[in-house]
Amino acid sequence: MVENRKKGIWKKIVKNRVLLVMLFPALIYTVIFSYIPMTGIVLAFKRYDYGKGIYGSPWCGLHNFQYMIVSDKLWSLTRNTLCYNVVFIILGIVVEVGFAIMLSELSWVTFKKVSQAFMFLPYFISWVVVSTIMLNIFGEYGVLNNVITALGGEPYSVYEHVKTWPIVIVMVKLWKSTGYGSVVYLAAIAGISQEMYEAAKIDGANIWKRIIHITIPCLKPTIFIMGLLAIGNVFRGDFGLFYQLVKNNQRLLEYSDVIDTFVYRTMITTSDFGMSAAAGFYQSVLCFVTICIANRIVKRIDPDYTLF
Repeated sequence: MVENRKKGIWKKIVKNRVLLVMLFPALIYTVIFSYIPMTGIVLAFKRYDYGKGIYGSPWCGLHNFQYMIVSDKLWSLTRNTLCYNVVFIILGIVVEVGFAIMLSELSWVTFKKVSQAFMFLPYFISWVVVSTIMLNIFGEYGVLNNVITALGGEPYSVYEHVKTWPIVIVMVKLWKSTGYGSVVYLAAIAGISQEMYEAAKIDGANIWKRIIHITIPCLKPTIFIMGLLAIGNVFRGDFGLFYQLVKNNQRLLEYSDVIDTFVYRTMITTSDFGMSAAAGFYQSVLCFVTICIANRIVKRIDPDYTLF
């Protein structure tokens, strides 16, 4: 029995040897850059010594985790990271699906191409450039304030109004990621059988009914998969977004500081690698637990849409 099973496995390996050879470089890359570095997680439980290195440094138990708890940073960091990413996921899926459907239904070719260029371009713009543009437009001496002052109004600086920043961050994130994120949904829409649309037209269904009863139901598997993949990073903030837009503005940190920026500032200001590793470990555990819970919920709803 065992020998027959081994022969069967060997036959499959021989049969798919070309595909396995093609997979080998990607496997090596993943092991070197993803799995081997995971061993460095022990740094979260050590007091790092430059002379002794990661594995030679003395153990310190949970001492590196105490800073986030004692400094009252743990709750605010977790809250900001979770809330922002939940809003990004929900609004991102809605806007990306809507934009993909709009592009697929547009019949005016010229307008369609202009819309694609306008929406896809922001993805390739650096967050540094986005930050500079925002400062020049919405800053204290930006274009917007110059216009308001010229018209006799009172100047308004976004950087002086802390509570408006959650809205600003969400809007900038959607503006930058919607075009590129809609590519997946556009591809899924292109794979929908045109015969269903033609049959719906014959039955008298207008464009809205075709979207509601054909396009969106056919996009449901893609939406579930993309949502699950996004949930896996729900406790990982977009470092470029939160750091470049806010920089080290202490007034804005209450509403914009996330775990990633906290880890970076901790390393820059204190050079405490153990403390930074502890924050990263805490973040990774939260992401792992969240994706497992989300996958279990989806499995109960429809097992065909799960990741594992």
